[in-house]
Amino acid sequence: MHIRPVETRRLYRQIADQIRTLIGSGAAAPGARLPAERDLARQLGVSRPSLREALIALEVEGLLDVRVGSGIYVAKPGGRGSSAEIAGASGPFEVIRARRLIEGECAALAAKHGTAAQLRAIRKAHADLQSEAKRHHNPLDADRSFHIRIAEATGNSALELVVQTLWDQRVGPLYRALEVKLEYPAMAGDTLGEHRAVLDAILARRPAAARAAMRRHMDMTRKRYTKDWKEAVA
Repeated sequence: MHIRPVETRRLYRQIADQIRTLIGSGAAAPGARLPAERDLARQLGVSRPSLREALIALEVEGLLDVRVGSGIYVAKPGGRGSSAEIAGASGPFEVIRARRLIEGECAALAAKHGTAAQLRAIRKAHADLQSEAKRHHNPLDADRSFHIRIAEATGNSALELVVQTLWDQRVGPLYRALEVKLEYPAMAGDTLGEHRAVLDAILARRPAAARAAMRRHMDMTRKRYTKDWKEAVA
């Protein structure tokens, strides 16, 4: 299989385009196993997170089949995916990086400017998140509410809108396709502890600590996604 390097400044869509072209040309037949993720990333000259975003996009389109513990395979014809479904979607790791920057500042601003009522709303959202996590391993609605309440407490409606938009991407097809390969029950305890650290810093009116806690939450999320994805297809 001949693969030309992809320039590092390109986004996951360009990586996906090259792999899609290889499949369309017949260089990788249906049912064929592609090189291991680390080898494929090396051949393409791209980072593994960027490659994972491309692989997820191609799986959503129905062109690839990423099997946990087995490898990456070219899907057989007849898949139900569509490139139109992900045309406007951001990659999961793109979303995480954006959330780290924006929600870190939102947490700091909430700690500094949030009203007593807004802080009570954040506390309640956190309590709801803990309660929901006991019943469901991936309580997205409660998680979203916690982060939105923080954005509301910034006093900046534009920031609130940006966080809502990021969460729309957070529950989009690419993100969902990645999450189905993760072991969420094993991650739940860590994520709840990270949310608690954010809450405590905001309630203590410590902007720098709130920013750091939110950024750490995003850093750990990225680390968990990277580790689990690597174990699935390496």
